[in-house]
Amino acid sequence: MARVIHVFRQPDRFIAGTVGEPGDRTFYLQASENVRTISVTIEKQQVAVLAERLGSLLEEVANRFGADIPEEAPEELVDVDPLKVPVEEEFRVGTMGLGWDAESKAVVIELLAITEGEVDETVVLDDTEEGPDAVRVFLTPAAARAFAERADRVVNAGRKPCPLCGEPLDPAGHICPRQNGYRRELDVSEG
Repeated sequence: MARVIHVFRQPDRFIAGTVGEPGDRTFYLQASENVRTISVTIEKQQVAVLAERLGSLLEEVANRFGADIPEEAPEELVDVDPLKVPVEEEFRVGTMGLGWDAESKAVVIELLAITEGEVDETVVLDDTEEGPDAVRVFLTPAAARAFAERADRVVNAGRKPCPLCGEPLDPAGHICPRQNGYRRELDVSEG
């Protein structure tokens, strides 16, 4: 079957979002342009890495090519709306590619579907007939900053960390390895 590449050259939206409660969330990246919307499932760590690498790429582009890159995301570009529903997964993201298109002065993000075998690096940011399905999104530097800011917020909106061990706190309780499974009962006379 031929490879399907969904290209968004001027997306109306490209956002990270979640479905579910903290501790049981599914992460998505969603791209919309005109009436077309594509949602792909992605791991929380992948969202965090993508946001971090976008920041690094923008700094490098500014230094190397002298491109006009905003220091902060313009407030009007930071999308705080929820994912467009219904959220229908196109595929689960395996490999991600990131690049700079000097001609259009845009950041290019490519998300490739998980495959059973190794992904040949030549299919990333390429239009070959063979390879995994993909979503390719072109973002202005300001839109890339806005995406990264929202992605950071989404990743950090989960469960609060334990002050002792840093592991996520569950509403039902938390067995902290720093306390070695022992929790001293507070004596009223100590009090």
